[in-house]
Amino acid sequence: MVASTIGAITGIGGWIIIKPLIDAFGILPVSSASFLSGLTVLCMSTVSLIRSRDTGAQIDTRRTTFLGLGAAFGGVAGKLLFQLIKTQFPTEAAVGITQAAVLAALTVLVFVYMICQKRIQTHNIQNRLVCAVTGLILGLLSAFLGIGGGPINLVALYFLFSMDTKTAALNSIYVILLSQIASLLLTIGTGTIPEVSIWHLLFMCLGGGGGGLIGNALVKRMDAKGMNQVFLALLVVIVLICCYNIWRMAL
Repeated sequence: MVASTIGAITGIGGWIIIKPLIDAFGILPVSSASFLSGLTVLCMSTVSLIRSRDTGAQIDTRRTTFLGLGAAFGGVAGKLLFQLIKTQFPTEAAVGITQAAVLAALTVLVFVYMICQKRIQTHNIQNRLVCAVTGLILGLLSAFLGIGGGPINLVALYFLFSMDTKTAALNSIYVILLSQIASLLLTIGTGTIPEVSIWHLLFMCLGGGGGGLIGNALVKRMDAKGMNQVFLALLVVIVLICCYNIWRMAL
């Protein structure tokens, strides 16, 4: 619930917190962790969007829908790519190390961008094809890493569409929702649902929905500066968790 609350506040969805933490505790295989994290984020994003009317932000349906559809197709491609590449690794630990290393590197780049954000000129892209292609790339990368969008979605919305903090957070959650629906349908359609405990599934989905409610309530009381501070602190935590996971899985 804590991860989903933070994910709802910042717009990263929570998956990027949940999956590394599950990996850190080593309580579930990589595939099961990705599946449960995805369902949790799906619940969080659904609740957040339903309750987002009073946050002062709006979904830019003209552009973000195409970004989300591109992310959905990219997510399907990334999931298939992950399944293909996973067979080339000797163990699931090797897969986890690769994911953690790439995620840590991307998170550091996002942190640098946020620190230098005021000095970086942004764009205001309107072309729907560019939106779809951007979403495709984001979805492919997110699904392969098992993070469901997160920081890279936000940076894309800041840089390419010149969105403010609250608008970017809400639109990021919208993109995540579309991509997670596509990912879930693919998992069901291909019969690749990993073995998971019904209790893990139930409590994580409840936590995701509850986190969406709490996060949405907090967003209404926070300004852009506060949201950015939460986001930067979170990025540091994610990098530290990834470094720990690399060390633990390499043993």
